[in-house]
Amino acid sequence: MLKQRIFTAIVLLALFVPAVVASNTLFFVLLTAVLISAGGWEWARLNGMGGAASLATALFCFCICCTLWFTGAGSTTLPWLWVAVGASWVAVALWLLRAGVRAWIAQPRAFRWSGGVTLLCAAWLALVQLRLVGVDFLFSVLLLVWVADVFAYFFGRALGGRFFTQKLAPQISPGKTWEGVIGAMVGVLCMAFVWRAFDADGITPGGSVFGRLGSRGLLFLVVSVVFLTTMGVVGDLLESLFKRAAGVKDSGVLLPGHGGVLDRIDALLPVLPLAMLLCSS
Repeated sequence: MLKQRIFTAIVLLALFVPAVVASNTLFFVLLTAVLISAGGWEWARLNGMGGAASLATALFCFCICCTLWFTGAGSTTLPWLWVAVGASWVAVALWLLRAGVRAWIAQPRAFRWSGGVTLLCAAWLALVQLRLVGVDFLFSVLLLVWVADVFAYFFGRALGGRFFTQKLAPQISPGKTWEGVIGAMVGVLCMAFVWRAFDADGITPGGSVFGRLGSRGLLFLVVSVVFLTTMGVVGDLLESLFKRAAGVKDSGVLLPGHGGVLDRIDALLPVLPLAMLLCSS
């Protein structure tokens, strides 16, 4: 299993890193569109759709992404869209994390399917816009999620249950702890302060998300980073809820050793559009 995880990670990095740093963004656009399409395929299957319908969902997502790109949406300022998408993520989180799996299952399949496809394609558009702003900007948002995940894991393993007897969401993801969430926030805040200190100019196109947020004051930086980290955790929890509703452990098997695509990008899905919202508002 470990060898599979390492091999898959190496292959993904070998594809993703050159695509990100290349001066021509078309390869990055197509690669990420394929990734989101694979997520669409998994999403359809999580909602009980058959093979043909799942494949059609993947193709539909790919067509939406290509249409958005070739109509110039990637380079268009869309603050209203990020407000709508961000509000949707917050509303869904407040609803489902309280109502639970049964409330999700009770919803019409068409509603679940269309909502997921919409948020997947919105996340792709945010990802493309982050790349067009600058490589540093994109990597800083990705690292925010990855560092949060790493710190949450190690804090949870080392301190889980020592300070909080109640788990974070025992009915959805029994392994997650409040200590892990606090560890994620500590890790990301430390990275934010260090990155901000070395960010030559936080408001230039080459600046990081931390530089841009920090240019509006220390309090705005801290609140924004805590909010983005929280929403990353929320994305992870919601995907766990969707998998419980479907009765599966992983969203798919497309990434050997890692599970499915949605298992790898669940925390990114809300963070990407919210990062665009916070930095463009």
